Order: sequence, then structure tokens, then C-alpha cells
Amino acid sequence: MKIKATIQNIADNAADLLIVGHFQDQTDNALITALGSELSAQLSQRLANADFTGKNGESLTLYNDKGQHIMIVGLGKNDKLTQTALYDISHKASATAAKTRCKTVATYLLSDTFESIDADQAVKLVVLGSSHGEYRYEDTKNFKEDNKHNLDTLEVFADENLHTYINQAKAMAEGVTAARHLGNNPPNIANPKYIAKFAEQIANKYDNVELDVLNHKQMKKMGMGALLAVGQGSHNKPKMVVLKYTGTDKKQAPVALVGKGITFDTGGISLKPGANMDEMKYDMCGAASVIGAFVAIAEMQLDINLLTIVPAVENMPDGKAYRPGDVITSYSGKTIEVLNTDAEGRMILCDALTYAQEFKPEVILDLATLTGACVVALGHQASAVMTKTDGLAQDVIQAGLQVHDRAWELPLWDEYQKQLDTSFADMQNIGGFPAGTITAGCFLSRFTEGQKWAHIDIAGTAWNNKKEGATGRPVAMLTQYLINQAG
Repeated sequence: MKIKATIQNIADNAADLLIVGHFQDQTDNALITALGSELSAQLSQRLANADFTGKNGESLTLYNDKGQHIMIVGLGKNDKLTQTALYDISHKASATAAKTRCKTVATYLLSDTFESIDADQAVKLVVLGSSHGEYRYEDTKNFKEDNKHNLDTLEVFADENLHTYINQAKAMAEGVTAARHLGNNPPNIANPKYIAKFAEQIANKYDNVELDVLNHKQMKKMGMGALLAVGQGSHNKPKMVVLKYTGTDKKQAPVALVGKGITFDTGGISLKPGANMDEMKYDMCGAASVIGAFVAIAEMQLDINLLTIVPAVENMPDGKAYRPGDVITSYSGKTIEVLNTDAEGRMILCDALTYAQEFKPEVILDLATLTGACVVALGHQASAVMTKTDGLAQDVIQAGLQVHDRAWELPLWDEYQKQLDTSFADMQNIGGFPAGTITAGCFLSRFTEGQKWAHIDIAGTAWNNKKEGATGRPVAMLTQYLINQAG
């Protein structure tokens, strides 16, 4: 869906469907009045009969003599409107529009002034919610012509001084869609080679983007033992995908994003239960998120240098697979005793994090669907942030609040480190039952010493149920963080 800003008067807008907000207890609606006395009378009658009151979640569709749909959505009380509500309202309206014959939609939700939400935040909530709502996975489905997704254009009405934010949100939405595309595709398609091909398409689109892909032979020569151990049981060989975006002076240190790219996770020899194992195609959503953020930054041509590294690996059991009890030498030279081959994400990330440091980045953020314990701790509402760098967690959390893509900080206290101690290597790859999310972060912290670094566990936010699939989170949060970093 194409997204564009407009300042066109609602009465002159020829879109198939017009979305108009209406606050609870609002006595009149200037936008409806501008569309003609007939529609205004219809709305007044519905309000008088309490068929529509403007409560949050309500909607009413009217039609004018031009054949346009006029969708009026309830916003509740102005001083009670939350970011969540505005996002959900935009999402629902767009999802409803996508099920109609309409090809073009114009939303006038931003014609109102919200008492509790800043205008720039409101812009991003409306655009992101609308984009998310119209998305439908179609890559491996066959549709009859009359059942295809028709919606192709969304116009967002806003004052001209807000158009910069619309363009930012549009880029974020494209990044979110890219991440959802990668996450939702089946593992027989979205394997390490596919990730590399997808990155190649991005590099070919933008003049200031470079791509480097390391194959398993190169990584073996370099000594990336932890990453290669995870992939050695699979026919699909690992790839290290490195995207570089130059948006400012080349001398300026880049921000590095590292995303876990386990394209399918059986658990390896420590085999997962069969039930719901199909959902392990989403174990590469860390990779999808950092690629999505890269797409957003390249699309808006932000004044920043960005390095995105994706270790793309498949974790499969066979006669060559790594085993519990193995001691592996990582790219850093540190040794790891493997107690559980299903704790594979940290194994590939530790080598990728070590490699990222060779580019001398200003800051490193790694993203991973790393632990089920994170879902237990935070559910599906917030990603978990862990860091030893003062202020970095707050920078990430604040960025998330700006775009309703929330995160919460968990501690990385030294007391947790002892759970990784072993007699047979520098560390073991799991810390046991207590604080599983935190000890996973502690493991990664051992490979980022002296770096400005944060680990973000997105196990509860990157995908939801089988119906919704990949959510594209936290692309918006990452993109907003980078916007903030660029000043």
C-alpha cells in the first residue's frame, strides 16, 4: 500500500473511502458537514437515536451521492484517548477498509487535535496502525481475482508541518512490512540463502548501500566456531549477511544492529516438542527486525551510518549436529560448553557481535527472539532491554514510547553471571531455570565488554498467534531510536 500525505479538503477528496474521527458526546462534526447536509443529517439522526455515540471501538459507515464510503470511527473522550487506542482505531479502520472493494482510502483522523497525544506521535500512530491493519500475507496463497487485496493507496491528511513525520512513519511502515514478510514466509523458502538474496535486493535499490555476504567456508577460515556449530547439522549452509548504509560522513562511526537469524529452529539434538514447532520459523524475527529497520532508514535517507549484521543459520539435528557436552571455540577465542543445543541463538549472536566490533561502531544493539522466559516475564506487550551502558536502555525505551512499540529494562547484575560458570570451558551456554532471559543477556555481555551495547529480547513481541503471524516489532522502535541518534 502506498502512503502519502495530503492537505486536500475532505469535500474535494475523491478517495473511495474517507475515514473521519468522532469524539464521544461531540455534538457536531465539521468534516461531515463539509461533505453535505444529507450526511450531516444522517449522522445527527444516528447520534440522536444512540445508534452511534462516538465511544472508542464504535464505527458507522455512511454513503454519499458520489458512491464514496464515509467511515466514522469513535474516538471516545478526547482527554482519555491513549496511544494504544489511537493505534488500534487506525488499525481496525484500515483492516475494515481492506475487506471492501475500495482501492483508495483517505484518513482525516489527524484533522482533530488530541489533548493527550502530541501531534508528531499521533501521525506515526495513525500511519503505522493503518499500515499494519491493511497487511495480509499473500506470498504463498492463491486467490481468486475477486478475493484479492484491493487497497493500494492511503492518503493521510495533516498540516504541512507534520508531513516530515508522515514520511518517517511511511518509511517505518515499509520496514515493518519487510520484517513481517521475512518472518511469515515458510522455512523451506526463507532459509539463509533467501535472507542473503533479500538483502541483495535492498542493496541494489539504494546507491549508498553496500552488501557483503560471508559463506560458511569464509567463516570457518575466520574461526566463527560458535555460529558454525549451530548450522553444521543442516543442509542449508549458514550465511553472514552484512548491510552497510552510508548516510553521512564515512568517518562517523556507524550504529550496528545485529539480528538473530535462525531461519528454523528444531532445537537440534535437544529437540523441541513437536506441537507448535512450525512456529519456530519466527526464530529469525531478530534478523527480520534489523533488516526492516535498515529498509526504513534507507528509504528516508537518514543522516546516519548504519551497519546491519545478520547471522542466518538453520538449527537441525543430524549425524553432524553439535551435541550437549561439546565445547566450542567462538570467534572471540572464548570457549563455550554446550549444555543445550536449543540455546542456539546466543551461539550465533556471540560470533556476530564479535565481528561487529571490527567495524568500530558507536553503539551495538542486538535483537533476538532469544528466550521463552521473556514471554513469561513481559508477555506480548513489551520487549526486554538489557545493558551495562548508562542511559542506553532509557534511549531505547523512550524511542519505543514515541511510536507505541514499548520496551522494559531488565537488570544485568554481576550476581547473575555465576549461573554460566562451568569447570570445562570459559562458560556454559545456559544459566538454568531462574532468570533465563537475564542469564542469556549475561552470556552475550561477555562478548561485548568495553562496548556501548544493549541486548533486546523480542520473543514476546516479534510474533503473536498463527493468525496474525509476524508483527514487525520492534522495527518502529529501532527506527525511531536511529532518528533520535541522528538528531
